[in-house]
Amino acid sequence: MGTAPHRQNWTFLTNHARVLVAIARDPGVRLRDVAALCRLTERTVQMIVTDLEGDGYLTRSRDGRRNRYEIAPGALFRHPAEAGVQVAGLLALLLGAPAAPGSSGEGLGVPAGGAEHADA
Repeated sequence: MGTAPHRQNWTFLTNHARVLVAIARDPGVRLRDVAALCRLTERTVQMIVTDLEGDGYLTRSRDGRRNRYEIAPGALFRHPAEAGVQVAGLLALLLGAPAAPGSSGEGLGVPAGGAEHADA
């Protein structure tokens, strides 16, 4: 019996989750800066933001010449394994923010906070 080679090319969070966390940290962030932070192309980040916006996880508005993003409160994870769990809990955990009362992080041991849903 041998041991399987150790794979080091995977991470716990999806690119969608990383982009959402970056926007939650700074709602006025430029997508170019999100791309650099997440080590993605700017075009990939644009497509991810379009996905997140289209599925109701965030909204985009103009603030002068820049975009400002708002995470949708109460948004839920999409996968059936996390059904009924708010994305806010994951964001609160990753941002080090206190959980918001009434957010559901049940079943994951995750405190809930004010955010939305993503495929994390």
